[in-house]
Amino acid sequence: MRNTHMRAAATGLVATTVLITSGCGGAPKSTPRDKTPVLAAGLKLNPVTAPAQGEVDNVNWLLEDEPDSLDLDTQGSSAGRVVLTNVCERLYQLQPDMSVKPFLAEKAQAGAKSLVLTVRSGVTFHDGTPLTADDVLWSLKRHSDPDMEQGDEFTNVSDIKKTGEREITVSFKAPDALFTKALAGDAGIVWNKEQVEKAGKEFGTPGQGDACSGPYRLSGWKSGDSITIQRNDDYWGKKPLTRQVTFHWAADSALVNALTTGAADGAYAESTNTASALRGKKGLDQHYGPSTAALVLIPTERGGLKEPKIRRALSLALDRKGIATSGYGGLVEPWETPVGAGAWGYEKPAFQAAQQAIDGAPASPTAADIEQAKELVKDAGGSADNPIVIGTDATQGRTVIANAVRAALQRIGLKGQIKTVPTAQFEEYYSEPKARADIDLLVGDWYISKSDPMGFYDNALSDSSNNWVGFNDPDYDAKVKQALGTIDDAARSRMTIEVQRMFTEAAVWISIAQVPSVLVVNDKLTGAPASMAYLYYPWAADLGAKKG
Repeated sequence: MRNTHMRAAATGLVATTVLITSGCGGAPKSTPRDKTPVLAAGLKLNPVTAPAQGEVDNVNWLLEDEPDSLDLDTQGSSAGRVVLTNVCERLYQLQPDMSVKPFLAEKAQAGAKSLVLTVRSGVTFHDGTPLTADDVLWSLKRHSDPDMEQGDEFTNVSDIKKTGEREITVSFKAPDALFTKALAGDAGIVWNKEQVEKAGKEFGTPGQGDACSGPYRLSGWKSGDSITIQRNDDYWGKKPLTRQVTFHWAADSALVNALTTGAADGAYAESTNTASALRGKKGLDQHYGPSTAALVLIPTERGGLKEPKIRRALSLALDRKGIATSGYGGLVEPWETPVGAGAWGYEKPAFQAAQQAIDGAPASPTAADIEQAKELVKDAGGSADNPIVIGTDATQGRTVIANAVRAALQRIGLKGQIKTVPTAQFEEYYSEPKARADIDLLVGDWYISKSDPMGFYDNALSDSSNNWVGFNDPDYDAKVKQALGTIDDAARSRMTIEVQRMFTEAAVWISIAQVPSVLVVNDKLTGAPASMAYLYYPWAADLGAKKG
C-alpha cells in the first residue's frame, strides 16, 4: 500500500505513521521567525527505548481492534500488522531509526531496471521446513496480484524470476527507487507456500497457522477474546527475551483503564487523547517516536480553494500551535512540510535542513504573516461573499482544527462555514468525489508506509486521484517521476527536496502538524521501539524487563 489516510479514532487521530504538508507557488517570503521546533508538551522524539536486560514470561498487549484477518495480503489492517510483524519476516527490514536494510534477502544488487536478491540460507519456517527461493518467488507473485493489498507496489514490475538456487531477479519497466522500501513492508513478507495453499481461503483466520519464519509463532486466536504468540525457540536469529505475548483489544476509556490498573502491560496508542489521558500515570512509561503521519487540510474539487494564493494565505494565518495544544494535548508538532521526520529513512540532515527552511506555515502567525496573507487574498480577488466550506466530523481534534481554520479565514477577510458529519460519512470524503462535492476543504490526516518522502509527493501528480484541487504542473510531474526513478539516495534526496519546495509553494495541501508514534508500557518493561517501525519491525523481540 503506497499511502492512505489514517483510520478515524474516536478521540483523536491515529498516531502510527507521520507525514505533513504546506505552502504555494512563488509565494513571497514572510517575515523571518523563530524556527525552533514547537512541541507544546516539550516532547522529544526517540526511535528506541533503553535495551531490555531480563526475560519476561508473558506480556499482555492491547490493540484498539481485533484484526479482521492475519493474512495481510487480503486485509492489511494496522491491528493485524502489530501482531504479525513479530511472526512473519520480510525481504528487507525497516529499522527502529526508519532506515531499511536487506533481511531475508541476505544480499541485494540493484541495477537501473533490475533487483537481484540472494535469499538468506539457514532460515526455517515454523513448521521446520527451510525457506527457499521458491517460497520467495511465490510470495512476491501473490503480493503482486492486483486484487491483493500490495498489488499497487508492483505496477512498475515487468517480471519476477528465480535465476539461481537462492536467487530471485525482479525486472522493472523503468527504474523504481521505492521498491526496496516496499519490500520492507507487507510487499516483502515471505510466506510458506505449502502452508498457505493448504489453508486455502481459511488462511489468516482463527484456527489456522501462520506460515512464517519470525521470532514468534502464532499459538492461538480465540475470536472475540485474544490472540497469543509464543517465542520461537528454534528461531534462526536472536532469541527474544519475552516468552509470550497475549493480545486483547480495547478502545478509548477501556484501553486507558486496562493500562492504568495493570490489566495490560502496553500498547501503541492510536489516539492522541488516549495518550494524553495516560501521561504521568503511575506505573507507566510513555515514549514518543518518529512517524510518517500528519494532520493536513486537503482542498477539494468544489473550488473554494482553487486559487493557490488563497491556499497560501490560509496557511500563513493558521494557528498550528493553538491546534496542537487545544486539540491534541500538545502531542502533535506544528510542521512546515507534508513529510514528517519518520519518512527520513536516509539523508536525514539534508531533509531536516530543507524542512526547517520552508516558509509560509508558521506555528503561530505573526502580525506580518496576517498582513502578507491579506495581500495574497487581495491579489487573488478573494471575497467573503462565498463561504469556504470546511468538512469535518465531531471528533475533538478535528473540531478544534475546523474552528481554527474558520478563525484564520476570518482574520484574512474571508468566511468559513463548518460542515460536521458522522464519522462513517466523513470516511467517504476520502474515496468518493460525490461525497465531498459540497465541501471546499477536508480536515484530514494521512500517512505513508515507506520511510522515504517521495512516497508522498506523487499525490500531487496531475493524474493522481488524490490531487483533488486539480494542481497541474508538467515540470512538477517530470521532477517527481525523475526522483522516483533515481536509485542513488543522495541524488534522490536533492530531487525530493526540490519537489517538496514546489509542493509547499503551491500549497497543494496545507500542513498542520506531524504526529508521533506513541508507546505506552509498564514501567518495568523496555526495549520495544517507539517509532512507527513497530508496524513492520519485530518489536516484541526487543521487549523485556528493565532489570536482568
